[in-house]
Amino acid sequence: MNLAARAPVVVLVSGSGTLLQALLDATDDPAYPVEVVAVGADRDGIAGLERARSRGIATFVVPLRAHPDRAAWDAALADAIAAHGPALVVSAGFLKILGPEVLGRFPVVNTHPALLPSFPGAHAVRDALAYGVTVTGCTLHEVDAGVDTGPIIAQRAVEVLPEDTEESLHERIKTVERALLVEELPRLLGRRDVGAPTGD
Repeated sequence: MNLAARAPVVVLVSGSGTLLQALLDATDDPAYPVEVVAVGADRDGIAGLERARSRGIATFVVPLRAHPDRAAWDAALADAIAAHGPALVVSAGFLKILGPEVLGRFPVVNTHPALLPSFPGAHAVRDALAYGVTVTGCTLHEVDAGVDTGPIIAQRAVEVLPEDTEESLHERIKTVERALLVEELPRLLGRRDVGAPTGD
């Protein structure tokens, strides 16, 4: 595929960027129809930004504490994203809740390490183990104003083993989560209802 025909995507990270790395690895294949045009974060000095910089991909940092309130931060983040003209924004381990400015201007998707609507929030793997489920998994979903409440795009199941700890289960989920994101993004970008930013 011609690189010019690739769909531009901005990825938001807050940490190590292993989901981002899976996407970057996928883009090594010239036939993969997605291009990561920029990586944004809410703080500097994280591995996710270094993964992007090592490939010459544009990065930006919009710290919440640098703004007087969340609304100002939301507007600044939306402007930083808009500068790269993405068809889609991927929240890949981004730990801040996105506000109405970002969500109103761009389609945003997120991965979550549970089979939503079960176990939303930051402790999904721990909660699944505590509940005693025998199957959990991961979800790719659209981001809305709630916490892990947006429409579900795709899910994959992961068996919970009797000897699982939170760490061992989370590692297996993350492997499936990375594959889910890489496989579903091209399909998602081909949908008519996911397109260019809706405003400036």
